[in-house]
Amino acid sequence: MRHTYVPILDVPPEPPVLGTVVQALQGNTMGTSWSVKLVTRASRKLTDVQQAIQQQLDLVIAQMSTWEAGSNLSRYNNAPAGSWHELPDAFFRVLDCALQVARESDGAYDPSAGLLVNLWGFGPENRYDQPGFVSPDQITLNDARTLCGWQRVTLDRAQRRVQQPGGLFLDFSAIAKGFAVDLVAQAIESLGFENFLVEIGGELRGHGIRPDGQPWWVVIEQPPHQHGTTDEHLIALYRCTMATSGDYRRFFTRGTTRYAHTINPRTGEPLVHALASVTVVHRECMLADAWSTALGVMGAEEGLACANRLGLAALFLTRDEDVLHEQSSLAMKAMLQ
Repeated sequence: MRHTYVPILDVPPEPPVLGTVVQALQGNTMGTSWSVKLVTRASRKLTDVQQAIQQQLDLVIAQMSTWEAGSNLSRYNNAPAGSWHELPDAFFRVLDCALQVARESDGAYDPSAGLLVNLWGFGPENRYDQPGFVSPDQITLNDARTLCGWQRVTLDRAQRRVQQPGGLFLDFSAIAKGFAVDLVAQAIESLGFENFLVEIGGELRGHGIRPDGQPWWVVIEQPPHQHGTTDEHLIALYRCTMATSGDYRRFFTRGTTRYAHTINPRTGEPLVHALASVTVVHRECMLADAWSTALGVMGAEEGLACANRLGLAALFLTRDEDVLHEQSSLAMKAMLQ
């Protein structure tokens, strides 16, 4: 069975100009791929659009990549204790949002868990898929956890600066892609486009409608190799975004245990519970990205309660051997047609 979700709109989108078509652009960034679909005339050259998109993607990498030694984030992570760092606008906005989600999720999402991400092989070095990788022992994990904690982050919002308390390693991998989607969408809008779809590494944002009058329909991704899977879930991305966090994209196994790339900041270890994925629909992709991670860390029961408390539209897929079971938050059910 197919389930169709349509966000509630105060004002419906205007139909595209007659004679327009969908043109596509694509490329690679942040260790993944990106794509943009635009409703425009077939003769419209997209060189300026390509340049605008690349400019925003480069900005995110320059400010927030842990893989680039010269990025603002890497310089902060390697800075001495007690030092203050003035933040460029994008970095400040992401950190401010990340701390908000960390607080509201009671630490289920924590941008300061970078040391733990690295220890478990999901950072730029000593990766889980490289020869010689060894999982951290409990003593090493305990030592790393003393240096983590979003409460250690002192953000001076008036001066737009942040202090390095010593040994803190910020990681924006669970929020930066969503923010990049928002940035790219803003850049495309500034060039006069009203109907388009942006995708970066599976995180999406849709505006307007297609030339045929249909919305940008997107199917929620499901974990592969499942028997008795759930029904198909189709979402109309009318000026909204969607992000999915799952345990099947990057992981390694030890014996019968699957260690997902998402780290639980509360325990210092990768997720091992039965929740396979969480999809969040939100007005901002930055928040959809961060909250899909936070709810995934919580698990289905706590995550569903949190989503209902905060009014988040979320779909949870829980694994029971090879069968997936689904649960939806109240806000998600409200969009069901």
